[in-house]
Amino acid sequence: MMSVLKDHGQLGNARIRTRRMRWATSACRSRHVGSGTQMARTRCCLSNCKQWAGEGCARPLPFLGRRGASEMTRAKAALAGLTRDTLLVGDRLYCTVDFFAAVQAQGCWGLFRRNRLVGLHRLQRLRKRRHAGGCLEDWLVRAGSGVSAPIQTLCYIRWRQGGTRYELLTNVSELTRLAAEEALLLYPARWRIERMYFDLKEVLNLNRISAANPHAVAMQVYAAGLVYNVMRVAQSEVGETAGIEPEEISPAKFYPKLAAACHSYVVSQAMVHDIRRLNPRTRLRLPDWRTRRCASVPLAAIRVERRNGSRRKRRYCPARRHWKSFVHVRGGRKFVRLS
Repeated sequence: MMSVLKDHGQLGNARIRTRRMRWATSACRSRHVGSGTQMARTRCCLSNCKQWAGEGCARPLPFLGRRGASEMTRAKAALAGLTRDTLLVGDRLYCTVDFFAAVQAQGCWGLFRRNRLVGLHRLQRLRKRRHAGGCLEDWLVRAGSGVSAPIQTLCYIRWRQGGTRYELLTNVSELTRLAAEEALLLYPARWRIERMYFDLKEVLNLNRISAANPHAVAMQVYAAGLVYNVMRVAQSEVGETAGIEPEEISPAKFYPKLAAACHSYVVSQAMVHDIRRLNPRTRLRLPDWRTRRCASVPLAAIRVERRNGSRRKRRYCPARRHWKSFVHVRGGRKFVRLS
């Protein structure tokens, strides 16, 4: 997936995008599989999904039934749709000399976490100073050996404080366009797309696909994207009303309460419509729906809780080993061509 952040002032008209692709895994029972009776595992790629970091809303959401291509292959194919002077922010997967060359050929910029498999030869130290309690350095380096891709001249940014170290690589060498301090503040914004994946899969239950039919899976994916955008807008409005950042509101707490409130509102309005239809000449006095108990919730009940030191072990489902691309499901090949 790819998320689009708001325009960055120091880069002029440049757009900042973060890249991350993930697989939405679905479990399909035999009665839902159209091409056989065996229990199958299907995967659909939610690729090139763009997300505004300011609102956190997914923009274009193409559905790709072919699952075989790697993230890097899809990332290079998606570069053709970028405008010039776009800044991509990504993790160490995309910090390769080959991808930097592809980004440079497209007239774009990249800011990625350093991949230690990429060899660096330091040419010149640009600056060294104290920043945020640590030591911040930026170097002009030569990356790669020139065997698989042309050697790239990049800017290497390193911040150290005790045992903590942040290392970034970017092809923006002009300090007036992207300073090292700015890059350190910009990179953590990439984590928002990881939160979007978590909310789509865990909160909106996209980790379970209810059917193996390609059209049904696509409908569920697009429906989840639409609902996610609506709830993110509501989350932003609630944060603005309460005077807090939207990220301080927990989607896992807020979304179910919002869905329940919307359902209660629709049911009440349907009941009012029926009462008015049965009493056409009666003038009804209706209560203020906003005073109902389901229409409000204490702010403390939906705020994010600070995580303690213990981390939950990531669960693993053995059925993930058994998956099937949509090109091998009845009707899937035609759907992939149409999409």
